[in-house]
Amino acid sequence: MSAFVAPPAPPSVAHLALPFFGDEHRALANDLLPWADAQRIDEHDDRAACREWVRQLGDGGWLRYCVPASSGGALEKLDSRALVLLRETLAYHSPLADFAFAMQGLGSGCITLAGSSAQQSDYLTAVANGTKIAAFALSEPDAGSDVGAMATRATATLDGWQLDGEKTWISNGGIADFYCVFAKTEPAGGTRGITAFIVDATAAGLDTSEHIHVMAPHPLASLKFDGCRVPRDAQLGELNGGFKLAMRTLDIFRASVAAAALGMGRRALAEAVHHAKHRKMFGQTLADFQLTQAKLGEMAALIDSAALLTYRAAWMRDDAERRGAPAVGDLSAAAAMAKMAATENASRVIDMALQMHGGLGVKVGTKVESLYRDIRSLRIYEGATEVQQLIIGKSVLKG
Repeated sequence: MSAFVAPPAPPSVAHLALPFFGDEHRALANDLLPWADAQRIDEHDDRAACREWVRQLGDGGWLRYCVPASSGGALEKLDSRALVLLRETLAYHSPLADFAFAMQGLGSGCITLAGSSAQQSDYLTAVANGTKIAAFALSEPDAGSDVGAMATRATATLDGWQLDGEKTWISNGGIADFYCVFAKTEPAGGTRGITAFIVDATAAGLDTSEHIHVMAPHPLASLKFDGCRVPRDAQLGELNGGFKLAMRTLDIFRASVAAAALGMGRRALAEAVHHAKHRKMFGQTLADFQLTQAKLGEMAALIDSAALLTYRAAWMRDDAERRGAPAVGDLSAAAAMAKMAATENASRVIDMALQMHGGLGVKVGTKVESLYRDIRSLRIYEGATEVQQLIIGKSVLKG
């Protein structure tokens, strides 16, 4: 992984004028932009860099948007539009910064939604100030999209629970201070037999040493539970209510995944425009060629179409939360459309930006080269594109 690369120009804030956002969102974005632009973190060591990003995001007050006001958060409740603006801006500057921010929210989201007062006090304030790193442990070797197939077991003991099994593809694995872990408490219950637990990284019987190396380096690991004992009050939420809790948590953050892709796509377009204006060819610049102009136009349209779907999905969730009523329209389908369109469109935009750079596009250390690797996983995690298509298709059939 290359060191942090400063952007060619600050991102546009024209989208803040859209009616999806309120004054509090515009103030957030306008404060965040200069802060993000000023950060310089060496990202050659992804684990060390992620820890440093969490520290700086905590010091800057940005992690306060990952938790509610009752636990030191910036807003009364988790706000999807704030999460979207934060992730879009952070991903524009550094996908690893976005990752560090997002995992603080996703890793602690279950505690926000279902944690006891004691659990919220013990973990959420530390998440907000960056002194504890959070992780969300749902996936297993044979249970990715098919959550009901998970094999990790939680067995009741005289004084708590014993966990046995394996989780994999766990973001922040090996650097997290605690994990929100999902395990079967009713083995034959499918998705109705899953319960969530908070497991501290220091728990005996938990091994996080198996790191996973991927094409865009960031902290990933497999977790092994071998007679891992946790106290009874480690249970998070209702017994056998873990699947619904996991899905509620993912629903909050799905539109923000789209925003991360959006930020990467905007950065690729900015890099392409900068390169086109400065690359000399045949007595003129690359930007003077009509083919270049047409390609930049296509890239801009792909980004803006994804942005509208992303902002709509975030607004729909926040509006339903504000009214305490069902969303106007199918919220799950809207979030699925946003994630599918943003991740797929950003992939196309980044590919076109790389092509426009020619040989420089595949040189390690250039921004478009790292974006090309960074974007690829977003089409898979938190629901692959094919899963989003199924969600949308079922919604269409319901009418």
